Amino acid sequence: MRTIYVDKNIPKMLAVKALRPVWPGVAFSPLSPARMVELSQPPLPGPNGVRVRNRVCGICATDLSLFFVHADPAIGPAALPGNSRFYLGHEVVSEVVEVGPQVKKLHAGQRVVMEHRESGASCRELGLDPVCRFCQAGLPNLCENAAGTVGLGGGWSDGYTAHASNVYPVPEDLSDDQAAMVEPMSVAIHGVLRRPPGAQERVLVLGAGIIGLFTMQAVRAFRPRARLTALARHPHQAQAARHCGADEVVTGGEVYAQMARLTGAHAYTALLNRGMLMGGFDVVYDCVGSAASITDALRWTRARGTVVLVGIDLSLLRVDLNPIWYQEVDLIGSKTHATSEWQGTRQHDFDWAIQFQRSGRMRIEDLITHRFPLAEYRQAIRTATDKRRTHAIKVVFDL
Repeated sequence: MRTIYVDKNIPKMLAVKALRPVWPGVAFSPLSPARMVELSQPPLPGPNGVRVRNRVCGICATDLSLFFVHADPAIGPAALPGNSRFYLGHEVVSEVVEVGPQVKKLHAGQRVVMEHRESGASCRELGLDPVCRFCQAGLPNLCENAAGTVGLGGGWSDGYTAHASNVYPVPEDLSDDQAAMVEPMSVAIHGVLRRPPGAQERVLVLGAGIIGLFTMQAVRAFRPRARLTALARHPHQAQAARHCGADEVVTGGEVYAQMARLTGAHAYTALLNRGMLMGGFDVVYDCVGSAASITDALRWTRARGTVVLVGIDLSLLRVDLNPIWYQEVDLIGSKTHATSEWQGTRQHDFDWAIQFQRSGRMRIEDLITHRFPLAEYRQAIRTATDKRRTHAIKVVFDL
């Protein structure tokens, strides 16, 4: 079984971080903690285990952050016990090839998508009884006992093994591409439902990568009349943002002045200061999660508005938090996906994504821009990274 993983090897991680500015290819070198290897076929991880063969898997920004060691070992979650090895790839649709004797709801030949493998094993995977309060509430993304991984392999593999509760069946009427995009769609849906916009509120989505584009679609699915603005880095992303429902797209220039014009706010600047709006957006979904994007998001949000942190760059961040105090802005986190409620209906975010794809309210057309076999993973990673040159939106492995 071919698989790509990153070892939690601190000396190698620090070496890559130190050498990357002068040696851009260090992440592909023997000094890197990332490896592509051939493993013997692992056994099922117990009677509740499953084995799957992968079909399509997306390359996610989180995968790239681990591969290039952008993730900082000094961030809070890195102190928690967990994986010593990270198998990359979670935006994956697979076919079940074997199930353990206690697995009743899955069968060979069934297609499934991965659920929460990268976050660590939850209570049910660990066989704990009683489960923690978050697993009981359908929020395994916040499990208080999450530790390690049950099974071997990931989406950037020929297949993987897992606990049966870590895979989710998908209906036959979804294509493989649609099924593979259920997971990133669910991240966007979960973020929007952490703080749904009002019927006609002013909404800003920061970032026009795949999570940002799906966030725009989710806003339109839940609140068709919201006034939606997007901030995009590249022209091809701006075009995709318009196709995904943005009323206005900002791509550069005097960004603070443009945000003020779009919201009717007053923009102020001062010496040694990037600026501040009085007034601004009702809700901002930050799908980038960098120090700069969070700082701007907080300054572009009206008093008592909300910033939802959908993306994160997994490093120590120096952020100006003063607008949280000065404007009483709410800063809310949104981690991956779980169970969310909208207008009295509570269901798994995967089910929201499947429902919206079936109804046409969320679409993948033209968003998968590049495909590679797993053997060409170096070129696939470079394509996904250099978006300005390649015009990539979503790069996938065709397995």
